[in-house]
Amino acid sequence: MPRGVHDLGGLPAGPVDLSEHDRTFFDQRVDAMMRLLTHPQNGHYTVDAMRRAIESLPRDDYFGLGYYERWVRAIRQLALEKGLISEDELERKLAAIQPSEPNK
Repeated sequence: MPRGVHDLGGLPAGPVDLSEHDRTFFDQRVDAMMRLLTHPQNGHYTVDAMRRAIESLPRDDYFGLGYYERWVRAIRQLALEKGLISEDELERKLAAIQPSEPNK
């Protein structure tokens, strides 16, 4: 079976950054969304589903995105899979919050 993009065990790697990192407002919001959506009694999917979605990201996304950016992609995928929102609804909502281009 081929190695998943997330399976780095035994491969050469650089040093691990063990320093503490302050979580940004974005990080905190994404963490809150994940906790609500995976809540044991009221959630819509499991942490295991979240992990599967993260580990299923394309290689460039997996390595090119930050930790919480991967979480956002996984949340999006699972919300679509579970029918919590449709692709059309999501695109409309995203378009509504995009800043408009300045007049030329």
